[in-house]
Amino acid sequence: MGEILALVEARLLAALGEPDARAAVTFLGTDRIEVLRFAGRDVVRYATLGMSAQPMADPTAALADPVKGPRAELVLSVRAGLADTDKLLRPLAVLAATPQVEGLIVAPGASLDLGEPLWPGAPFSSVLVAESGGLVEDLELDEPMEPVRFLPLLPMTHNEAAWKRVRGAQELQERWLSHGTDLRDPLRGSVALD
Repeated sequence: MGEILALVEARLLAALGEPDARAAVTFLGTDRIEVLRFAGRDVVRYATLGMSAQPMADPTAALADPVKGPRAELVLSVRAGLADTDKLLRPLAVLAATPQVEGLIVAPGASLDLGEPLWPGAPFSSVLVAESGGLVEDLELDEPMEPVRFLPLLPMTHNEAAWKRVRGAQELQERWLSHGTDLRDPLRGSVALD
């Protein structure tokens, strides 16, 4: 487990540079989750470290396989200096602990909902999980382990989350793209959903 996390951290540092802050959260009955902050001039990125220590297990399986199964870490990017996004550390750790706590597999197209704002005053309480392979490349592990995927999180307003449940993740992403939505803007409103 420690070896995997060391490789994951090295991949994050290679892609994003040195973190300027980190926080650790441990929830009852779960492994420790760290959240690293990478502050750039224009964009601040937050990445989890610890979610990939164990593979995510199918909630219908009688026993969780300790080796096989998808592994992931979460990455969220926001424009710097517009909102108090540093309060995002604990909520992001909560989302990263979801597979251990609720037995869910976090995959592209999924929604994760906190039930409260991602940070104080945020218009978002949920996120859409996007495809990996962009900002941070997947980390290949020795067989039979699956690669660690670094999944971007895209904050959704309440209306967008409801629309996504009905129309699907692909249509919401196409709507964002066609309207030129800045998904890194921590103050943005909902995209037009007519």
